[in-house]
Amino acid sequence: MELLINGMNYTVNPAAGTSLLMVLRDELDLTGSKYGCGEGQCGACTVLLDGKAVRSCRVPATAAQGKKITTIEGLEKDGRLHPVQEAFLKVDVFQCGYCASGMVMSAVALLNDKPKPTDEEIITAMNGNICRCGTYPRVISAIKEASKA
Repeated sequence: MELLINGMNYTVNPAAGTSLLMVLRDELDLTGSKYGCGEGQCGACTVLLDGKAVRSCRVPATAAQGKKITTIEGLEKDGRLHPVQEAFLKVDVFQCGYCASGMVMSAVALLNDKPKPTDEEIITAMNGNICRCGTYPRVISAIKEASKA
């Protein structure tokens, strides 16, 4: 089957029931999306599917066929980080960084839908992205910073 990932077509042949996350990581070596809980609760595996944030550990690879998939690796363009990535670095959001890609992808989806979100909209959109280091106030600050770009 064909998957469109970060603007490139990939041919893969996953076993029945294989998650999109496992195809990305194990077959295509796109390891930016992390395996966290495997139940769609932590957000570490978040990718964009047709522009919407989804938990790739819960999406069967076959369900992504014919859709535009964007991973953290696909945000950089022409050697420049995405404004959300820049903002997260500027605000020094992360400590351990395990949740980083999922947080960034959820923030990108939010700003695609709501370029100038309120604090409440940020909190609602980021609900389900767990940061074990507890950097949530910095996440909110970074998203506000990115919304200025």
